[in-house]
Amino acid sequence: MANQPLVFDFNTAQGKPENIKHPDDYCPFCDVDHLTNVLAQEDDRIWLVNKFRTLEDTMQTVLIESSDHNGGPSTYSVAENRKVFEFAFRCWHQMIASNQYASVVMYKNFGPLSGGSLRHPHFQIVGLNHYDVYQNVGVRNFTGVTVSTNDDRQITLSTDPIIGFVEINVAITNEKKIDELADAVQAILKYLLKDYMHGSMTSYNLFFYKIYSRFYCKIVPRYATSPYYVGYKIAQVQNMPRLEEIADEIRQRL
Repeated sequence: MANQPLVFDFNTAQGKPENIKHPDDYCPFCDVDHLTNVLAQEDDRIWLVNKFRTLEDTMQTVLIESSDHNGGPSTYSVAENRKVFEFAFRCWHQMIASNQYASVVMYKNFGPLSGGSLRHPHFQIVGLNHYDVYQNVGVRNFTGVTVSTNDDRQITLSTDPIIGFVEINVAITNEKKIDELADAVQAILKYLLKDYMHGSMTSYNLFFYKIYSRFYCKIVPRYATSPYYVGYKIAQVQNMPRLEEIADEIRQRL
């Protein structure tokens, strides 16, 4: 059934490091010499099994993007950002192609309201043994106000968002166009962190999907979650004039 909960293992979570609220605390991703269960490495990009696997019936992995503890897509050079996305997509595809999981999710947390615990830039790639996430998410969640489109890449603002209020979607036609996706995500994140809501945004999530032959990245600015969603699973969306205004602001920065 759709929207069934994943089971969280409280005992496994004990001792999990945290340095978002306490930035001077230990960072395991900076301590490369003591990383274990490494699955793949390319320069300072490292894919490994998550040491704190807190979700039952899953295979949780982490992809360290860079040796720069304070880095991220909004601060990387264009070339470095492309390499991060290319490496992440290869690792994600490897788990999908293994056919061991009902679905494989890839996402990124950034900031104190994103659900993450470590500042060091990283993605999470998680295989769900018996849970097909596409029961809950469909193409409708990626359609809406067109920001920009060409033969290889489309950017939209959701009018049927998963959680709301603003969800920005970047879609590419196939995995050969990852650089197009990486460049668009980088430009949008720079806009969100600097200009959107007068630069007040501190947190975001990136979520990745493969639906039919297309790949999607959903960019979600994070604030306190709406009580309508928490209590009733009702998403909210900005009205059309505001969506058009945001779309125009993004167009100017692409």
